[in-house]
Amino acid sequence: MDKLIVDNRGKATISNDGATILKLLDVVHPAAKTLVDIARSQDAEVGDGTTSVTLLAAEFLKQLKPYVEEGLHPQTIIRAFRIATQLAVKKIKEIAVTIKKDDKQEQRQLLEKCAATALNSKLIAGQKDFFSKMVVDAVMMLDDLLQLKMIGMKKVQGGALEDSQLVAGVAFKKTFSYAGFEMQPKRYENPKIALLNIELELKAEKDNAEVRVNNVEDYQAIVDAEWNILYDKLEKIYKSGAKVVLSKLPIGDVATQYFADRDLFCAGRVQEEDLKRTMMACGGSIQTSVGSLTDDVLGQCELFEEVQVGGERYNFFKGCPKAKTCTIILRGGAEQFMEETERSLHDAIMIVRRAIKNDSIVAGGGAIEMELSKYLRDYSRTIPGKQQLLIGAYAKALEVIPRQLCDNAGFDATNILNKLRAKHAQGGMWYGVDVNNEDIADNFQACVWEPAIVRINALTAASEAACLILSVDETIKNPRSSVDAPPVPAGRALSLLPFYNIVIMKVQHFRTS
Repeated sequence: MDKLIVDNRGKATISNDGATILKLLDVVHPAAKTLVDIARSQDAEVGDGTTSVTLLAAEFLKQLKPYVEEGLHPQTIIRAFRIATQLAVKKIKEIAVTIKKDDKQEQRQLLEKCAATALNSKLIAGQKDFFSKMVVDAVMMLDDLLQLKMIGMKKVQGGALEDSQLVAGVAFKKTFSYAGFEMQPKRYENPKIALLNIELELKAEKDNAEVRVNNVEDYQAIVDAEWNILYDKLEKIYKSGAKVVLSKLPIGDVATQYFADRDLFCAGRVQEEDLKRTMMACGGSIQTSVGSLTDDVLGQCELFEEVQVGGERYNFFKGCPKAKTCTIILRGGAEQFMEETERSLHDAIMIVRRAIKNDSIVAGGGAIEMELSKYLRDYSRTIPGKQQLLIGAYAKALEVIPRQLCDNAGFDATNILNKLRAKHAQGGMWYGVDVNNEDIADNFQACVWEPAIVRINALTAASEAACLILSVDETIKNPRSSVDAPPVPAGRALSLLPFYNIVIMKVQHFRTS
């Protein structure tokens, strides 16, 4: 299910991405802030599973609450949980399926299925086949480093989602232009590109600036000097051989007309991010003067053209030699919808990158959690003492993922979970929730796949967060940090008896998908 978040400025955000929701919430409680931190770390590390990691941490605390109330020492619980996490991670590595990288076609199909699984819970789930192919194409265009910043995303309102396109190169929106711009050519083959951080227009006088002259000739000499400085810059750019001139600072009407008369294309006020991506893709370097515009500081690409995309015009740089890069141009109606589409594609891109770097996958849809739950429950019966109960509680907490999937789909969670427990006990390792038929299914055969690193990272982060909160028995508060707060006597501390209740309440409406 999606959430609508409205901030204090009235901006509305629609999302079901865990990291996005938690980031927008004004979380005050220190324990709840820990949940925000693990969601952010999951988003930064693997890109997906942010909701799952928050749910798991909250469920761990919920299952442990009775033991804490009964007086079981937190360090005993923490030791048991760390053992359970190690066993779960070891089990995931044992049963994960390795991708065959030698067969490129098979690898591509697997990556598309991983991307489709990541998009399955998003607003654009209806177009997951279309976007999963686009995401895999985008990641495959990158070099071996798979740098995320080499994939640009631009949003153009209007049109349908299927009108979105992938550009093999750099693309950015046409900048503000002056008279004479339409006279410039809009297409070049193998052009040299000058990347500048120079203002190419006549300077306005400074406030309170004063120039005293005795006659008209002196005034004219000042004006001529200013024009000569500008024309000298323009002539040096023209003689450098560059056909496309991009600058972070404004390019005025005089310079625009000058370049148009000499068949050059120019764009001023280019965003720094776009300018740097063009530099990384086309080569060259950003210059702060025109005194040394040699070939080694100029970029180059196979094709430059200006193209109409919806109601906007975009500059495309294709065939960039220095670094492999691409740009996804998203189309759609509402602005919030396109923003959520961008977040969804970011998650899918991160998943595909991880699947390429870490070549092992598991089945999603609650299958891996149910298998781990069954494995830990069986293991707990083989050991004596308190750890038996605690590892059993860990195993029960893992069932929150398939349970929440059933709740989100409107199914009877108890019935589905009973079927899953029975199937896993009979050896059905990859059986999980089938949201299409309100039943259970072999999700590995159904191609509901995700990288094993996603589950490993989620379990590790959630367990560490739960252990961190458990290890705190008291919190000391500085009275000066609260307005009108009465002074706290020396040596007194605030008890955290309702600690676990607050954490669980903070996430009681949080939903996975």
